[in-house]
Amino acid sequence: MLKVENLRKAFGGLQALKGVSFEVPDRAILGVIGMNGSGKTTLLNCINGLYQADDGHIGLAGRDATRQTPMQAALRGIGRTFQVPRVFPRLTLDENLEIALIPHGVAAGVARQRADYWLEKVLLKRLRANHASELSGGQQKLLELARIMVTGPRLILLDEPFAGVNPELALLMIDIIRKIPAEDGCSIMLVSHDLTSIYQLSDHIIVLNEGAVISEGDAQHVRNDPLVVEAYLGAD
Repeated sequence: MLKVENLRKAFGGLQALKGVSFEVPDRAILGVIGMNGSGKTTLLNCINGLYQADDGHIGLAGRDATRQTPMQAALRGIGRTFQVPRVFPRLTLDENLEIALIPHGVAAGVARQRADYWLEKVLLKRLRANHASELSGGQQKLLELARIMVTGPRLILLDEPFAGVNPELALLMIDIIRKIPAEDGCSIMLVSHDLTSIYQLSDHIIVLNEGAVISEGDAQHVRNDPLVVEAYLGAD
């Protein structure tokens, strides 16, 4: 579904991404971990068009997506959440979901059906007439996830979805994310400092350190890789 090759991004003299390469198969979950400043969010920003990569290639389902804008990314089926949820605070929950479907040309009746389905799935349907500003931070993250999923994306980029979320809502979100590939036919890139959730959810994991991939594999391999241990705990 997603193929990234030799991606590079610099901000002045800071090399944020240093030739990053990886793949996300169809209907799979790729976990991305690394210390603060390792390049995780920059990587997501390049994939969904918020940043333009300096070099390298991004392919989505066999099509070039390297120089796309955020709107082009959304129309091609890339959804994105953020560490701090970006909801429309003065709109109702229904309106937050339905507005996401306007660029896709979805009819009003279909938009309402999709909103019904996802508000029910994230346990927010009873609050559908409330403004998004009335939700807790964790509920806003669930709303943001629902707003992505109503569009029927092919790939979603989740940036720290569990940060600041109470344990009950985090468990709900983990359960929803786990089911998305099989039930909704969508691939996922999951960035999180919650290593337990990453290990539970991911089919494959890449580890970034100072803008480069230093390890990749399943949870067991990554946990035991000396390079990962050193990056997180420091050399002896």
